[in-house]
Amino acid sequence: MPYGVGLIGAGPGVASLHLPTLARLPELFRVVHVADAGSGRSAALAARTGARSSSGIVELLADPAVEVVAICSPPEQHAAHILAAVDAGVRGILCEKPLATGGADAEAAIAACRGARIPLIVGAHHAFDPAWGRATHHLFASGERVRDITVTLALPPNQRYHALVGEAPDGPPAEAAAGPPRLPDLSDPAIAATVVRRLVEGLAAHDLPLVRDLAPRFERMVFARALAPLGFALGFRASGIPVRMSALMLPAGADALWRVEMTTDTDLVSVSFPPSFVHAGSAEVSVISGTDRASTYPRDADDGYLAEWRALADLLAGVAAAEYDAVLDDLHYIEAVATAAHDLILEGGR
Repeated sequence: MPYGVGLIGAGPGVASLHLPTLARLPELFRVVHVADAGSGRSAALAARTGARSSSGIVELLADPAVEVVAICSPPEQHAAHILAAVDAGVRGILCEKPLATGGADAEAAIAACRGARIPLIVGAHHAFDPAWGRATHHLFASGERVRDITVTLALPPNQRYHALVGEAPDGPPAEAAAGPPRLPDLSDPAIAATVVRRLVEGLAAHDLPLVRDLAPRFERMVFARALAPLGFALGFRASGIPVRMSALMLPAGADALWRVEMTTDTDLVSVSFPPSFVHAGSAEVSVISGTDRASTYPRDADDGYLAEWRALADLLAGVAAAEYDAVLDDLHYIEAVATAAHDLILEGGR
């Protein structure tokens, strides 16, 4: 029998990401309950699968049909919702990134899951994409040392991110408002530093676990700046490897680009991911050798969204072991990069 899934949250991630993904895995999961935070959106989403709907988490966690919980609430609520799900005795948890908004909350959430032996997956779907496995296999099989890593994002405007990063440094994230996006004043170092921290935690968090795969020890931030109208450019060293990350939300609609590149002494390995919320199969891996010979791996029909849910199914079935320490290490790595970038911008950027 498929596991009954309760979805905490009724926003774009549930509507465009998890519901379509779970509909492709009927042998493993079925949506039985959707809960919102009072918006009323859960009823329409639940109707798509014949599930129950409610507001808040109490009714969902008390539902005997809910065996697995997907936590798609705002990031500042993730740790508390994980703890509540553990207390309710669920069998497994998929939590959208980030695991928590602070190291202490993350450690408490991991300790609770570990103590109750509840499998936990954090939805950084790029790390689960089959293409990333192909890319790292090529790198490790070649035996060549990775010399540098570059992560490049060019995305269309996203009202939710404008609202998220447009608050004052000490203010809470705001709900996205109607009308044109409000652009933050990046000439103010405190605002620029906060914008970059929140973009690292919200966007770079997709790919920092991949960087950690290859360069696990964060050492120091070399440069950090906010980019107008909304973005960042970072350079840091990790495990002796220079890493460059840039992200820019463009006001006029260039095609989206989401790419991770690794250079060795002989090869340039490039992984190009589809935009978020797009179900278009895996990323594409290409390799250019030192002799200018290029090759491209065939794309997989499955994407990282399917793969992360299948990974949770394997944990529930006992055919894989929960990697609690890796989940926590990813969070600490993201936190280290975000904090170092924030602090360096306040100091002048270099």
